[in-house]
Amino acid sequence: MIMEDDDQQKAADLVQELVLRLVSQNPQTPNLDPNSPAFLKTLRYAFRILSSRLTPSVLPDATAIAESLKRRLATQGKSSDALAFADLYTKFASKTGPGSVNNKWALVYLLKIVSDDRKSAINGLDSSVLLPNLGIGDTGNGVLSRGEAKKKDWSNGVLLVSKDPENLRDIAFREYAILVKEENEVTEEVLVRDVLYASQGIDGKYVKFNSEIDGYAVQESVKVPRATRIMVRMLSELGWLFRKVKTFITESMDRFPAEDVGTVGQAFCAALQDELSDYYKLLAVLEAQAMNPIPLVSESASSNNYLSLRRLSVWFAEPMVKMRLMAVLVDKCKVLRGGAMAGAIHLHAQHGDPLVHDFMMSLLRCVCSPLFEMVRSWVLEGELEDTFGEFFVVGQPVKVDLLWREGYKLHPAMLPSFISPSLAQRILRTGKSINFLRVCCDDHGWADAASEAAAASGTTTRRGGLGYGETDALEHLVTEAAKRIDKHLLDVLYKRYKFKEHCLAIKRYLLLGQGDFVQYLMDIVGPKLSEPANNISSFELAGFLEAAIRASNAQYDDRDMLDRLRVKMMPHGSGDRGWDVFSLEYEARVPLDTVFTESVLSKYLRVFNFLWKLKRVEHALIGIWKTMKPNCITSNSFVKLQSSVKLQLLSALRRCQVLWNEMNHFVTNFQYYIMFEVLEVSWSNFSKEMEAAKDLDDLLAAHEKYLNAIVGKSLLGEQSQTIRESLFVLFELILRFRSHADRLYEGIHELQIRCVLSFIFKQK
Repeated sequence: MIMEDDDQQKAADLVQELVLRLVSQNPQTPNLDPNSPAFLKTLRYAFRILSSRLTPSVLPDATAIAESLKRRLATQGKSSDALAFADLYTKFASKTGPGSVNNKWALVYLLKIVSDDRKSAINGLDSSVLLPNLGIGDTGNGVLSRGEAKKKDWSNGVLLVSKDPENLRDIAFREYAILVKEENEVTEEVLVRDVLYASQGIDGKYVKFNSEIDGYAVQESVKVPRATRIMVRMLSELGWLFRKVKTFITESMDRFPAEDVGTVGQAFCAALQDELSDYYKLLAVLEAQAMNPIPLVSESASSNNYLSLRRLSVWFAEPMVKMRLMAVLVDKCKVLRGGAMAGAIHLHAQHGDPLVHDFMMSLLRCVCSPLFEMVRSWVLEGELEDTFGEFFVVGQPVKVDLLWREGYKLHPAMLPSFISPSLAQRILRTGKSINFLRVCCDDHGWADAASEAAAASGTTTRRGGLGYGETDALEHLVTEAAKRIDKHLLDVLYKRYKFKEHCLAIKRYLLLGQGDFVQYLMDIVGPKLSEPANNISSFELAGFLEAAIRASNAQYDDRDMLDRLRVKMMPHGSGDRGWDVFSLEYEARVPLDTVFTESVLSKYLRVFNFLWKLKRVEHALIGIWKTMKPNCITSNSFVKLQSSVKLQLLSALRRCQVLWNEMNHFVTNFQYYIMFEVLEVSWSNFSKEMEAAKDLDDLLAAHEKYLNAIVGKSLLGEQSQTIRESLFVLFELILRFRSHADRLYEGIHELQIRCVLSFIFKQK
């Protein structure tokens, strides 16, 4: 501690000696007393300069300064002085160890400045240059004219060189500077530095954050003009905006990887941080300029590289616009994430100002990068890389048969406004098609189709191939990918899984289009179905089904399709007959179960039950006809009957014939309507739409339309409930007629047998 005090005292003594030598060169004070007030004032001025933080705007290179001094002496014709200086500097630079100067550059630079100052005081400078000097001079205003300076032959105080012989204008500026210093407690340089601190969210010495006004302002206790206070408040708005943006970035990155931040939020923070990095670079430049003093008097300052509040307002103009935009976006995006965040930022890009537009485009390219990567991965690879739920396509775990219909949905809240709903639907369907091929069809041909689509659209399958502002390229890629992948999907369904053949098999067997099969099945299974349902075995009915297949042209169909046809016994009670519970079903395996879902097959089952009842009625009428044919019963058998009984019996038989004709006419026409006007026409339309389908959605829509047309036109819809109930009543009446007719003709046959036996006995 004692050693440090000794060193400081030695340094102070050396500075005092240096100042004394410089001042003693003044002719006015050749023998100045070191204890006089004038000398002490000069000494304090020297200490203030040495203890300040002012730094020269040159690099600390002692060798370069020495070379500069040698060249100056040589150009001035002082070659011997140049050689002497070079020799002295070499010895000075090589001296190291105790007693040597550590900061050699600073000493050489100080001597150079003193030399330049002395030379400037003697020779003068250009117009309007203010030169401080260490000399002690006139006790007046310290301003000398050119004539007085030459008369006294020394430079003292301040020398002003002006075109005005009386220096009136410069004297006025000088008085104004003194007045400003008296009115202001804080200089403008200090306020500029405080504003720069505030623009970084840091409290300065006089400009601090005021929670009452929610902003940075000059403290009330500081004496500054009102205009300056207002300007500081306006400039410090940048710091308030900076705090908001910086706080958002910090809080978001601290929460990551929370779901409410996500990759889009992280990209947004990264984009904001990049802008703040450029902002930091600007502040570094401004802080360097703020170290230079602000000239108060001269028309043209000795250096233009200074910073005032008004200059700072010009520098802050562009950063203020960007920071306001970022603050607005931060407020807007606090509760948003993913596609919703990107859409909200996109709305602010629709701006007429080129500066704002370019800034927002640069920001959006960074923010939307994760979103476009999700689109690329989904469209070309079928991968849903959405850990934080930011994508507008949402997946959920479902059964394989529901993968296409319910596995993936659009999330409208996450759909950005720069992607249209129609394009979003195509994006959704393209990724669904890839997943359907991969999961349900066990097919990998989609990869070639995706590569072809990328090549056709001029993009690549690698990451980063798309970005914001390339909506046309995105749409072209999606269009090409959808066209090729959807075509490949339909080819797989039609060729590998024989979708058309399965639809035709359902039409033949569940919709009873295979006539010989249906008729034979009805013949062999009819007696069994007349028994109570509890007495019927499903295995026995399955045997009947197999027999009907082998006995009809159905035996020539594809065995895979015939194996899918099975007997199904519906739930039944104790009073139900086999006719009430018997039905056929068709097993739809992956991937056909996407089309033939449980609800679709239940509709087919309703249609089958209805057609089966209609066929049963037709079969019953055919059985009645076989029984009551005119040649089966002859009037000769009733010769021995009384005439009145005979007439009544013949009249009843005739009424039965007429009633049968009416029933048969109705059933025949109604069956023709169902089998041809409904089933065949609907199948023809479905076949055409099947050929025109471009994707699986079109195929599903065509099949649904086909099935709904059958259900509706077959009077099985809700609007046809009344007609359907009346129709079922008619079916029951026909079946009851069959029952009564059978008993009637059984009685007639018994009567015929009795008449024949009676006639034989009489003959004997």
